[in-house]
Amino acid sequence: MRKRDAFRILGLVLLCSAFLTANALAQGNPLEGIEIPSSINPVGSGARALGMGGAFIAVCDDATAASWNPGGLIQLEKPEVSAVYGFVYRDEDNDFGDHPEASGSQSVDYSNLNYLSAAIPFQAADRNMIVSLNYQHLYDFHRDWDFNYLSDSSDVSDPWDIDYRQDGKLYALGLAYSAQISPTFSAGVTLNYWGDFLSDNQWKQKYDIRGNINLGGTQATALYQLEEEFDFSGWNANLGFLWRINETWTVGGVFKTPFTADIDHTTRTSTVISTPDFDQPPVNTAEVYGEELDMPMSYGVGIACRLSDRFTVSADVYRTHWDDFEYEDYQGRKTSPISGKPSNESDIDPTTWFRLGAEYLFIGDQFVVPVRAGVFYDPAPAEGSPDDYYGFSLGSGLAYKSFIFDIAYQYRWGNDVGEDLFRAQNFSQDVDEHTVYTSLIVHF
Repeated sequence: MRKRDAFRILGLVLLCSAFLTANALAQGNPLEGIEIPSSINPVGSGARALGMGGAFIAVCDDATAASWNPGGLIQLEKPEVSAVYGFVYRDEDNDFGDHPEASGSQSVDYSNLNYLSAAIPFQAADRNMIVSLNYQHLYDFHRDWDFNYLSDSSDVSDPWDIDYRQDGKLYALGLAYSAQISPTFSAGVTLNYWGDFLSDNQWKQKYDIRGNINLGGTQATALYQLEEEFDFSGWNANLGFLWRINETWTVGGVFKTPFTADIDHTTRTSTVISTPDFDQPPVNTAEVYGEELDMPMSYGVGIACRLSDRFTVSADVYRTHWDDFEYEDYQGRKTSPISGKPSNESDIDPTTWFRLGAEYLFIGDQFVVPVRAGVFYDPAPAEGSPDDYYGFSLGSGLAYKSFIFDIAYQYRWGNDVGEDLFRAQNFSQDVDEHTVYTSLIVHF
């Protein structure tokens, strides 16, 4: 056997050994957990709702009601179009307890079209009704980490340089309908299609792992690349009601149905080893799998108190059954996407979040200026018990004639969270997230 071939085989063997731990990092957990850095709870959209802390189930009197509570759509009296744009900055202070060289602060920022809708009210059978077409951006996958990691292999003396990038989004195209059942009660439904329409409905993960290894006394440079792509498609529905008890009190409720999404999972790898004497040609692989993801049901209730024409206070309680969140791979193995453990061994509890918000209106002759604020508890599912996230928000805007402009800021944080990302590495992180939404509504 030629020396070069021997080096190549030995290099591949050592590289596999050296990357055992690093590849565990690349997987996020032993069975490819799904990492959603943004809030994982299925909330609605809109700058007005964000400014009120997300306590909007019983308020929802604009076109974003299709995402919060379609029963509230009936409150729209004129045709309207609306658009919401969002910006997010997230800082993650990571602590790899067993590998302090990997610890440190990582940050990412991104912007996106958060919501787009057109709504038309009409009358039929002596009832007020409304239909709307809606685009809703639901989940963000953006993350950008670059850190060093010292492998436990004796053949590796220097830390690996690990560059991890994740991006993508999941969105739904919804057709909503709401009808007035009685003068004080309305109900509605939004049928959501999760698939490629305005853009790809998918998320991607890419890992570049670089380092030096010892090939029988010869130093070699190794590069391992792993890229995974998950294409997502499915259908579900939002069902909601709104009951105006009297001029002061309103109660709303929403139920978002569970569904099974089809996942086209593409995996690509590339391995390159170089020494001063030779450069190994890349060893590449590419595979595509058909898999499934069970999305859980969720439901919530809200109450709004209209203390005057100017002042409204609202509160929401919302629950998601993450214990039914399950990934089935191409071999039929069922795992928890949160912990990566087999479904029958994972201990994931449902989460319940609480939101409280208020809005005060300064009313002029031709304009209205709102002031909004809210607080919330937004737990994320985790093995054993949920991770605790908290936050507050502020918002304002301007309504003039047929135009309504809103802007809102939200700060969300969690300390000692995210252990399930790399539980074997004694991992935790502190998260600080800043979100700004702007929206424009035009009435006709």
